[in-house]
Amino acid sequence: MSIPLVLTFDIGTQSARAILVNPSGDIVLKAQKRFNPPYFSKNPNWAEQRPDFYWDAICEVSLALKDRAGGLWNDIIAVTSTTIRDSSICVDKNGKPLRDMILWLDKRETSGKIPLPKSREAAFRAVGMREAVELQRKVAACNWIMEYEPEIWAKTHKFIFLSGYITFKLSGKLVDSTANMIGHIPFDCKMQNWQEPSNIARCLFDIEPEKLIDLVDPGDLIGGVSEEASLRTGIPAGLPIYATGSDKGCETLGLSVTTPGKAAISFGTTATIQIATEDYVEPLKFMPAYPAVIKGIYNPEIQIYRGYWLISWFKNEFAHKEVEQAAKLGVAPEELLNARLREVPAGCEGLMLQPYFTPGVAMPKAKGSVIGFSDVHTRIHIYRAIIEGLNYALMDGMYNLEKRSKTKIDTIYLGGGGSQSDEICQITANMFGLPVYRIQTYEACGLGSSIVAFVSHGVFKDYDEALESMVHIKDVFSPDMKEHEIYDDLYSDIFRKVYKKLEPLYKKYKK
Repeated sequence: MSIPLVLTFDIGTQSARAILVNPSGDIVLKAQKRFNPPYFSKNPNWAEQRPDFYWDAICEVSLALKDRAGGLWNDIIAVTSTTIRDSSICVDKNGKPLRDMILWLDKRETSGKIPLPKSREAAFRAVGMREAVELQRKVAACNWIMEYEPEIWAKTHKFIFLSGYITFKLSGKLVDSTANMIGHIPFDCKMQNWQEPSNIARCLFDIEPEKLIDLVDPGDLIGGVSEEASLRTGIPAGLPIYATGSDKGCETLGLSVTTPGKAAISFGTTATIQIATEDYVEPLKFMPAYPAVIKGIYNPEIQIYRGYWLISWFKNEFAHKEVEQAAKLGVAPEELLNARLREVPAGCEGLMLQPYFTPGVAMPKAKGSVIGFSDVHTRIHIYRAIIEGLNYALMDGMYNLEKRSKTKIDTIYLGGGGSQSDEICQITANMFGLPVYRIQTYEACGLGSSIVAFVSHGVFKDYDEALESMVHIKDVFSPDMKEHEIYDDLYSDIFRKVYKKLEPLYKKYKK
C-alpha cells in the first residue's frame, strides 16, 4: 500500500525548496535552488526581484523532484506553499505583475509629506507612538508606490504578497491565507480580516479596499493545481492545494510549538522568537500578535530584523580564510567558524554586541553597536559576540512575552539555519538557562506547512495527532547553569541597559 505524501514549496530569502513529506514527518525527497544573487538593488537600500523569479524557481525544483521521485510522485495527495513575509507585488486584473516585487529587506522610504489625519496623529502622540507610526508609514511599500509611482498604483488591481502570487500561479485564484497577512498592510490581526475604516491604524497603510486580496483561513482548500501550472511544474492537474501560512508561522508549527510553555526560536535571516496562545496577546504595546497557521491560535513574536544575516555579513567581511578552507574540504564555512566558538569563553571576555542593525517599532532610532573592545579580542570573539548578542536580544524578547502573556516558558525549540550547529544550540541553552530541543529536520518550515495539509486532508483527525506522528525530538541541549549565571549577570547588568544609554547618540544619526 502506498504512503500518502504532501508536496510543499518553501520560498526563503536565500533559496527555494520543494520537499516531499510523509505522515511520519520524514523528508522523503528534497530539491533546492539557491538564489545568487537573492535580489537586486537599483538604488541604495532597495531590494527587488522579479515575481516570476520565484515561480520559475518553484517550477525548476518541482521538475527536479519529479525526476527523482519516480513512482512516489503518484502518492502526492496535496500541495502547499509557504514564503517569506511582507514582500509586495502589484498585479493587474489578469494577475500579471506591474512592476518588480519589493522584498521585505527593502529599506526605501517615502518623503513623509502626506500628513496623518489630525485626530489620529493626536491619538498616536498621546500614547507615545507618533514616531514609530511615522517610521512604519515611511517604509511601507504601498505608500512608496502611491507617492512615487502613481501610474502603477492606478493600474493595480490587487496589492498582494509573494504568498498570494505563488497561490495564484499554482491555482489560478487570487486569494491568500489570513496567516500570510504579516507586513505593512491594513490587516486586523486580532479579527483576522481587513481593517474597518474606523480602525485607528487604518491610516498607516491606506490601500483602497478593492485592491485588497480575498482571504481564506489556513487549512482551507483553495482549489486544484491548474492545467497551466501542471505543465510548468509536472504536478498532476487538479491535485488539492491547501492554504497554510507564512514561513515563521509554519516553522513554529513544525517545531510543535502550539501550547503555552513552549517557545520557537528561528535562527534565520531574521531571527525571531514566537509563542502560541489562544488569547490575543500583543508582544509589544500596540504591536499585533500574528495569526498562526492553526485557525484560532495567535503567534506573538519578537523579531531581530537582521538576525542571522549578521553571520553572512561576518563571513563576507572577516572569514575569507574559513571560506577558502571550506571550499577545499567540501563543507560550509559556518562549520569551521562554529567549531572555533569553543575557543572563546562565555561572555567573550568583555565583548558585547547589540544586534539592532535596523530600526523597529519599539526602537525607531536603533543602531547596531559593539562595546568592550580590548587587545585580547580577535575576529572569533566578534563572531561569538554576534551569536551571544542575538541571543541576548531574543532573551529580552522571551522575558517580555512571558510578562505580557502571563505564561512561563520552560522549553525552547530551535529552527532555521543556525540551529544546525551544535555549538550554537548549546550556547543558546546556556544563555536562556532552559533545555533546547532540536527536531528531526531543520526543514521545520516546510514540515509545518505539510502538517496543515495532512490534517485538512483527513490523514489525521487533528493537530495533536499530527504532531505526535510527525515531529520527533532528535537532540536535547541541557543548560550549563554556571555559564547561565554569567550570561544572566551580563544581560541584567549590561545588555538591557545599552540601548537606553546609547539612544541619545542614535538620535543624532539621520540614517
